[in-house]
Amino acid sequence: MSKTTRSPAELRNMFGANLRILAKNYPSISDLSRRLGINRTQFNRYLSGESFPRPDVLDRICTFFDVDARILLEPVESLTDKGQILTGPLLTSFLGQGVANLPESVFPSGFYRFTRRSFVNDTQFIVGLVYIFRQNNHAFVRGYEDSEAMRQQGLPTDAKTREFRGYVTRQEDGVAMVVSRRNAMTCSFNYLARVASFENNFWVGYVTRTVRESSSGTRAARMVYEHLGERSASVLTAARSQGFKTEEELLPYHRRLLQIGESFK
Repeated sequence: MSKTTRSPAELRNMFGANLRILAKNYPSISDLSRRLGINRTQFNRYLSGESFPRPDVLDRICTFFDVDARILLEPVESLTDKGQILTGPLLTSFLGQGVANLPESVFPSGFYRFTRRSFVNDTQFIVGLVYIFRQNNHAFVRGYEDSEAMRQQGLPTDAKTREFRGYVTRQEDGVAMVVSRRNAMTCSFNYLARVASFENNFWVGYVTRTVRESSSGTRAARMVYEHLGERSASVLTAARSQGFKTEEELLPYHRRLLQIGESFK
């Protein structure tokens, strides 16, 4: 045998210590126990090492935190930092909570129509479509660069090259996204804050791209996001209207939120 057999008390203590570390990413034990569907009193007993969950409850906990049953035997740092940079032990107290704690009420999943000034032609604007989705309690963004914008930069226009993906994290007064094309060819940082609207479905902010300074083109621009949800008619209409637009062709409320006549600061 390569390892000494551990007593039930040792297993409970290891599990409790790991669970306390994982729970730090959430605003309260009450909130976390509700998400897990576990009685708070019983959950506190797990945290203190006084009790141990049934196999089905253990499976629920492991699935929720995206760890495996080694949570009973090894420090959680050895289970969570493999390929999980933001939620690993080094950054979890700085970036991990924003990534793991982004409720639908703050930034819902579904399709979004966005509008921003073009980076390659500042007399035109780009209207596009992105999809926000959740996996393992994290929010992600996926979309495709406009074909004509890629063509103007001398880049391939096939779908694989145009695709971009990224993650979404909660901020004090909004959300931020780090987005990249395949193989980290280009990257952008996006910030959005909700604005008052009839359906409460608009966000405004800015996007910056990671390119060198040049005498032509811009590296930062104001941006508008409009949540369309999963409604087929709205999404299809938005998909058909993607691409380069003049100021006059923009949707009125998008044009208003972009404050086109005002300098971007």
